[in-house]
Amino acid sequence: MLSRSIVLVLTLAAFPAIADPLVHTYSIVARDPVTGDLGVAVQSHWFSVGSVVPWAEPGVGAVATQASVDPSYGPLGLELMRSGKSAKQALDSLLVSDPQAAFRQVAMVDAQGRVAAHTGASAIPAAGDQQGAGFSVQANLMRSDRVWPAMAAAFEATEGDLAERMLAALDAAEAAGGDIRGRQSAALLIVKAKPSGSPWADRIFDLRIEDHPEPLAELRRLVRLQRAYNHMNRGDALAAEERWEEAMVEYRAGAELAPEIEELPYWVAVTLFTIGREAEALPIFRDVFARNSDWIEVTRRLPAVGFLPDDPAALDKILATAGPETR
Repeated sequence: MLSRSIVLVLTLAAFPAIADPLVHTYSIVARDPVTGDLGVAVQSHWFSVGSVVPWAEPGVGAVATQASVDPSYGPLGLELMRSGKSAKQALDSLLVSDPQAAFRQVAMVDAQGRVAAHTGASAIPAAGDQQGAGFSVQANLMRSDRVWPAMAAAFEATEGDLAERMLAALDAAEAAGGDIRGRQSAALLIVKAKPSGSPWADRIFDLRIEDHPEPLAELRRLVRLQRAYNHMNRGDALAAEERWEEAMVEYRAGAELAPEIEELPYWVAVTLFTIGREAEALPIFRDVFARNSDWIEVTRRLPAVGFLPDDPAALDKILATAGPETR
């Protein structure tokens, strides 16, 4: 009969000697064949999956590192691809020196759209990956082995930009059963095809849902808002060049995407008033003031810093759109 101490040693030996986060998940890495943009999208029953799994760099590639995750695969994989290695060469270089490779699941796509993936033999089932033109989908600890094929099919069948296609892949994973533990966090990271020299301007989407009962629905909501603010930012850039008509197209597109946010139409009104289109601006001011009277005080502060004409009569005309109870 075995002693209690021997039984304890044998029991402990049965578990892998790893201390890495157990970020079991499903994800997609992809390159947009039209724009060359690169991205990662992911969902997991794990807190803050976006801080661990997705990595991307303009003009270089994208990486998803998961399962018994070693986050260093992200920056090291990008460094290797930046040096000229393909996605497969970069991934193989990291796996060969990793004693815990059997517990990893990693996928990479490089700037040319070449993909590579690894699902270790000790990844918790259901686990697997599938590649297509410019993308790889991968999943582990899933309810069934239908998850990653469903992701691939959805990505290939969906029209739209990279964000829309990647979101479709995540939705398909969930519809096929998803993570057997449930849902908790999600993330979407998309960078431009080529670096601009201004890294802060090269991330098209960098969104994280850290903890939410419906992370994919919340991620879609934030993608909609990000699209709206992307339009507003382009409008600001055009307005700075006094390309007013083009700026108005962007401003209106942003306001239409997020009608619940009164700030977006507010700046549309400011721009319209500034370029002399008062008849169009004043009804928008009236609606914004009715929704949130704090914008009245904001408006009073704008002439002094050049955002509205420094003309008391013009300011009075705007403020007159507010009801007497709010002025």
